[in-house]
Formats: sequence, structure tokens, C-alpha cells
Amino acid sequence: MNALPDVADARVGAVMLQHPKTLPAEASIDEARETLANEHVHMVLLTEGAKLVGTLTRDDLPAPGATGPALSWSTLEGRTVSPGASASDVQRSMIDDGVRRVAVIGLDGALIGLMCLKRRQTGFCSDIDVLSRCS
Repeated sequence: MNALPDVADARVGAVMLQHPKTLPAEASIDEARETLANEHVHMVLLTEGAKLVGTLTRDDLPAPGATGPALSWSTLEGRTVSPGASASDVQRSMIDDGVRRVAVIGLDGALIGLMCLKRRQTGFCSDIDVLSRCS
């Protein structure tokens, strides 16, 4: 699939959500499950201060009834990109891997944003898109 013209030469930092929702690293499995109950949320970002320490998707969650910290079920592996990466390369990779969200982190591990692939896989969600669903 070819990248869209608006992301053909863009970097991740130019097309990412700049204000993704997060949960603290101490969040429980129940809190993560509640967050993922929103059909628009595909990934929970667990942070400790500014640092991203884990990500969770619905598939990561243990069976209903399990309790404890969500962090123990989370991973960062394969779920982060650099803000300087090519947006079209990341788009292609996300489509190939069947994922719609990847966290954007700096060299220090700080959460910078979220790449949010639209359902039709033709572009990325914006902060304005997300805000419009909250009202």
C-alpha cells in the first residue's frame, strides 16, 4: 500500500497524537480493562512520570476476575517508535503487523505521543479527532 501524500515525507513527530491518554504505572488490571472498554481506545499507555513503562491491549489482559497491577501484563517490545521515524514506513509496518497504535518515545524513554492508525488504514488520527469524540 502506498503512503498518503500527506505522510509521504513526514516524520512520526509531525503526525502523532500529541496528547494521548495515559494511566499511572500503578493502575490496576480493572482500571486498564475499564479504559479499554471504550471502543476508540486500542492501547493503554502506562507511565511513571514522563516515562512510558508499559503498554496494554485487550489481548494482553488476563481472564476476567484476575486482579493486580496492569503493569505486570504490559509490554513495550514492538510497540514503540521514534518521533524521527518515517511516518509512511511506520504506517506500512502497522498495516503489515495488524496494529493500529504504537507509542512514540524519546531516547530517554519519555512518552512523546501516539501513532493512531485510522480504521481504514489511510491516515492517522489527530488530537482534534480525539477531542471531537469526547464532547
